[in-house]
Amino acid sequence: MKINKIIFGIAAGLAMVGTACANADANEAPAGENTKPKVYVTRDISPEALVKMYKVLGRPADGHRVAVKISTGESGNPHYLKPDLISALVDTVRGTIVECNTAYAGKRNTFEAHWQTVREHGYDTIAPVDLMDEDGQMRIPVRDRRHIRYDIVGSHLPRYDYMVNLSHFKGHAMGGYGGALKNASIGVASADGKAYIHSAGKTDKAEEIWQNIAEQDLFLESMAAAAQGVADYFGDNIIYINVMNNMSVDCDCDAHPSEAVLKDYGILASTDPVALDKACVDIIFNLTPSEGNDNAPLIERINSRHGLHTIEHAAAIGLGSTDYELIDLDK
Repeated sequence: MKINKIIFGIAAGLAMVGTACANADANEAPAGENTKPKVYVTRDISPEALVKMYKVLGRPADGHRVAVKISTGESGNPHYLKPDLISALVDTVRGTIVECNTAYAGKRNTFEAHWQTVREHGYDTIAPVDLMDEDGQMRIPVRDRRHIRYDIVGSHLPRYDYMVNLSHFKGHAMGGYGGALKNASIGVASADGKAYIHSAGKTDKAEEIWQNIAEQDLFLESMAAAAQGVADYFGDNIIYINVMNNMSVDCDCDAHPSEAVLKDYGILASTDPVALDKACVDIIFNLTPSEGNDNAPLIERINSRHGLHTIEHAAAIGLGSTDYELIDLDK
């Protein structure tokens, strides 16, 4: 318990420093300057494009201990981000691929099964892999405490002082969609932490998650709060990249997802996770359907789960902005 309190104190200090820096930057912006967050987009989905996106964000990882947060994908799911796509980016930042266990039955809810899935999907062939909650968990502070009082993450998080939040943008059975905000919240949370978010603070036991699922908006707001906790933890040493390919209405956590009926779109990146997810959602909602490119199922999935509320609440609590500048790198 004493060690946990020490870790919590360190995390709290880091969060305050990150918040203070962010506030200072905002206060120093010249009057009248365009302060909209930039979201970069390319239609090229390639290893080279991922590296280009990292570099254009202007937050070099040089000298840092870098966590590359992905979803390792449930065994049987074909839509996860493939090692040959992400390996150049992981090499460029000299990163470690990080994940945590799931809180539902499957091939990633135990460490033995999760490691089997990691090997099955080939991630261990391109970089070190760290299941961050394999040796326990820890708490980090959150600013928005209306539902959760802290975020419960893997105890290995302090091994890293820089994070590449590398997300596969797609639908999700519970959240409506999965992108940067979900990857930073549910993704970084331990199995118990996932239960804590899904229950909006009612339980922190993975085995009790399904008896304590929160009312939908409370769950979505808890995700936003947890994502802000992770953002505060890393301060300016975090970037967000969304890959818009294989966009099924189902998450990579589904072993038998629906077929993707949308064409692959591209890669988007930002230092603002709210702006990034909003830009991806805007692309989906504004797309003109055509043969082999049907946005209706994903729009229905997002709307039926009130998925936009995660973005709205994240903006309301100060994590980022829904008003962004989209910069096309292909022009």
